Amino acid sequence: MTTQAIERYLAPTQLEPALVALTQPGGATVLAGGTDLAPQTEAGVRAYRAALLNIRRIEGLAGITDTGNEIRIGATTTITEVRRSPVLAEIAPVLVAAAERFASDQIRNAATLGGNLCNASPAGDMSPPLLVLDAEVELSRWRDEAVHTRRVPLAQFFLAPGKTVREPEELLTAVVFPRPGAGFTGRFRKAGPRPALEISTVSVALGARLQAGVLHEVRVAMGSVAPTPLRARHVERALEGRALDAATIAAAVEAAGEDARPIDDVRASAWYRGHLVRVFVEEVLNDVRGN
Repeated sequence: MTTQAIERYLAPTQLEPALVALTQPGGATVLAGGTDLAPQTEAGVRAYRAALLNIRRIEGLAGITDTGNEIRIGATTTITEVRRSPVLAEIAPVLVAAAERFASDQIRNAATLGGNLCNASPAGDMSPPLLVLDAEVELSRWRDEAVHTRRVPLAQFFLAPGKTVREPEELLTAVVFPRPGAGFTGRFRKAGPRPALEISTVSVALGARLQAGVLHEVRVAMGSVAPTPLRARHVERALEGRALDAATIAAAVEAAGEDARPIDDVRASAWYRGHLVRVFVEEVLNDVRGN
């Protein structure tokens, strides 16, 4: 890949000039935490554009807000901020659990939620818990002398490894999800060579409302078992509206094999990933059942 020298460094404090910069000829490389960007450019996987756009100083692009009906997390919110948020610990502990297993303290302090999603890795740690929270992403752009923002369900955001529906002139500005209702429970499991520092071999997240021993509004997500993080629709159908007993769990474990599409790579074999995803589905469901 041809390396291009950075000719301009931009660090706006407002959203508008950042979006305008993305409309200029040649666009701009967006920099937030840099924990994915730096290794990828050094390895030749991607190249810098002529303009480097640092978005970390933009007002309103960081922070966690509870509006009552939904939770909004700004794109430049760090993984450490997610991990330490009392709001998320109370209403979305499944997201906090994923942040606990995310890399190291140093990486968590720099890495941003928006950057993790835009990197579009099948192994992205924050994607499965956000999928079970039914999250959407806000994509903003400058058009007709104004900021235009659209929302895209996270389940439709990822297209392929490293590719999303975000257009070159758009910036991911926030992640939003409905405030979980009473009875909502969530779980997250991740496996790698080490508990946190390595890229996940497999991850599974569960979100559901448990009422009188019956699961409702079930959402299950998987990472590292397909080209993109995915909702496990077969597992969800096996669980929805059913009593959480041994037979239901067995059916969900069997259905996991229909959703997962793992491959062999340097980190694990397809067989091992397929086995592990079934184990994790069983574990999270038994964990919920035990509580």
